[in-house]
Amino acid sequence: MREIIIATHNQHKIDEIQQMVKGKIEIVSLKSLGENKDIPETGDTLRENARQKARYVFDKFHKDCFADDTGLEVEALDNRPGVYSARYAGEHCSFDDNIDKLLDELSGKTNRKACFRTVICLIENGEEKYFEGVCKGNITTERYGNKGFGYDPVFIPEGFGESFAEMSGEDKNKISHRGLATKKLIDYLLGK
Repeated sequence: MREIIIATHNQHKIDEIQQMVKGKIEIVSLKSLGENKDIPETGDTLRENARQKARYVFDKFHKDCFADDTGLEVEALDNRPGVYSARYAGEHCSFDDNIDKLLDELSGKTNRKACFRTVICLIENGEEKYFEGVCKGNITTERYGNKGFGYDPVFIPEGFGESFAEMSGEDKNKISHRGLATKKLIDYLLGK
């Protein structure tokens, strides 16, 4: 089975992607390689950050790898938090801190439209390829559900009546931004 390194320390991301590629591709974590350093993310776009993380891992281990960057883009907030989604409330904030800030900034606003966007950078034999996934939806006024991570409790995808945090991992992966981008990556890797 083909092995590929995932350039993240985020166990939630690793779990989601491993669930999708089970039996098709062996995902190698940075932890299993003994890499515990935080990978720099200083880009101004999701694409730049995904590339920066993948390039860091490829240059260090000289093996095929991929990295993603994901952002929540909220229409009423001029597409913020965007590239700063993971640290929206500050550098060492929690998921709850980020949600609190988001809900506070949306207080009293009727336009709750948002989308999650994921960009994956694959480096294969030194060459870069990109895959993108977008999931449109709305931000709720309070948290719903306790599954998932990040902004999942306050994001209801278009056409659904429950938040990402209320869905099973399998159902979320079928429609989510990361799920859609990862499916494109998997299809490419498997030659579909």
